[in-house]
Amino acid sequence: MTNFKSFGRGALFALVAASASVATTSTYAVPGYDGLWSVSIVTEKGTCDRGYRYPIRISHGVLANAGDVAVNIVGKVLPTGAITVMVSAAGKSANGTGRLSGNLGEGSWTGGDCSGTWTAERRS
Repeated sequence: MTNFKSFGRGALFALVAASASVATTSTYAVPGYDGLWSVSIVTEKGTCDRGYRYPIRISHGVLANAGDVAVNIVGKVLPTGAITVMVSAAGKSANGTGRLSGNLGEGSWTGGDCSGTWTAERRS
C-alpha cells in the first residue's frame, strides 16, 4: 500500500517516537529515559489502520527507529519527560507530543486526516 494507511504503520511508530539529526546537547541528554521502548499507537479519527505497536530506541534524549520499517524519525525527550516527534515516509508525515514518566509514557498524534493517542512502555 502506498496511501496514508501504509504510511501510518511506520510513521506513527515514530510518534513516540526520532533520529540522529536532532542535536544531542546536554539539554537533551536524558539517560533516565534511555533504552528500548514499545510504543502502541491507536487511531481515533481518520482512515488510518486502527492500531500499531513498534519499537523505539532512546539514546541521550534522541528518539530513533528501532524496527525494520523504513521511516525517518526526528524527535527528542526533554529532562522533564516531554516528547516531541515528527515521523515521515513516502511523502507523508505525522507529529506527536506527550510525556514519559519512569517506565511509561503517553501522548497524542496527528497526521493527514488521522489522529489518535499513543502509549509507551520501556522494555530495557
